[in-house]
Amino acid sequence: MTTGGILATDDATAAFTAAVDALGELNPVRLTDAQLTQALREIESDKRRLATVEHRLIIEIEQRNIPEKVGAKTTARYLGEVLRLSNADACARVNAAKVLSPRQVSGEVLEPLLPCTAAGQAAGQISADHASRIAKIVHRIPASVPVAQKESAEAQLAEYARTGWPDDLPKLGDRILGFLDPDGVLVDDKDRQRMRELTIGKQRVDGMSPIRGELTPELRALLDPVLAKLARPGVCNPEDAESPWAGEDSVSSEVLEACAKRDTRSAGQRNHDALVALLRPEMGPANLGQHRGLPVSTIVTMTVAELEAAAGVVTTASGGRISVPQALKLAEQSIPWLAVFNQKGMPLHLGRGTRLANAAQRLALIASERGCTRPGCDAPATLCQVHHVTEWAAGGPTDIENLTLACDTCHARVHDGPGGWKTVKLGQNSPWPGRTGWIAPAHIDPSGTPRVNHRHHAKEMLDNSAA
Repeated sequence: MTTGGILATDDATAAFTAAVDALGELNPVRLTDAQLTQALREIESDKRRLATVEHRLIIEIEQRNIPEKVGAKTTARYLGEVLRLSNADACARVNAAKVLSPRQVSGEVLEPLLPCTAAGQAAGQISADHASRIAKIVHRIPASVPVAQKESAEAQLAEYARTGWPDDLPKLGDRILGFLDPDGVLVDDKDRQRMRELTIGKQRVDGMSPIRGELTPELRALLDPVLAKLARPGVCNPEDAESPWAGEDSVSSEVLEACAKRDTRSAGQRNHDALVALLRPEMGPANLGQHRGLPVSTIVTMTVAELEAAAGVVTTASGGRISVPQALKLAEQSIPWLAVFNQKGMPLHLGRGTRLANAAQRLALIASERGCTRPGCDAPATLCQVHHVTEWAAGGPTDIENLTLACDTCHARVHDGPGGWKTVKLGQNSPWPGRTGWIAPAHIDPSGTPRVNHRHHAKEMLDNSAA
């Protein structure tokens, strides 16, 4: 948009263009660390608010039948031609406008289909990614569900999105859909089997072959622990002669750490190399050994109530979701463990006289914590190690009350130096007794308030949003 354009005759548009020009000349080198972060936040908020203006413009274009007037088949095709957008981007913008912009029906202006989400975006708190995921969740709600319950579900999702992460919305959506459909109609294994697909395309001239597909929860649950072991940084790296191809069992921790530091592969490349290792003649699923002290296997946690009902959705140690009937089918040839927890979901005492936690303690932590406990981290349990809240060297026991899960990155952040995090176990007066509280360094949180990670507990995130 240029200042000489037709729209620039409007004072607001001209002022916006001038402001963007001024920001374009901004020299970020002169900003302090705090100013850099604040500038990013303010620009992101304004971009989100600006999207609401775009929504109204797109709806007006549709209502005037402008695409039809110029011979474009659809509004998305029109936007693609006018704004030089990809088909996916154009379709996404049109779909967003349809649910987030006020509608005009028979001369009457109606509120957006997702009113709470639209309000959050207008306030600069909800991104297009948030809104897209909320729309997909709401779209999955059956038509038979009462309108009031649909509106309540959208309001809960939008309220969380104002302060939470887009990646967590599908987990909240699954839990909300479980409440709306307690009999498990939405968890239809026949539909999943119908959608399952794994297609390998034709081999190109360069020798590469494209792959695409849809994995059932069962296959995902079986594949995740394999990738957690063989796709770990430093493992199965064809570019490193010292990299182990059988996982971390065959080398010392020092060698594995050195290999990980040299590993420049992306996550996708590590997944590819992990499958190569798994399919090598000398490897195979039977020779996977252990990963972080446990056999490489699918670990599913369910309550006695879920077991008796044989319905609902449970979570795997890798963060995946699988229906209880599917989990029970996988469990027919498994090794069952029974763990007893208190009313707050924390395991009862399980002690050990050595520094390293044993398999039973790790399983108890997987069942109760489900992943890294540092606030904001979404690393699942399969990517975590057991951390002493009070360090072993400082007299901290290897008892379940003093143990927690922390991924490699977050574990390295716990130290006494500048910028170090600290961990504590919260007392009985806390809203989360027995949970691990993380104290951020002063430059992040000067108050030093211990905070709990709720990202692995969908119910807690919903409860916090409702509160």
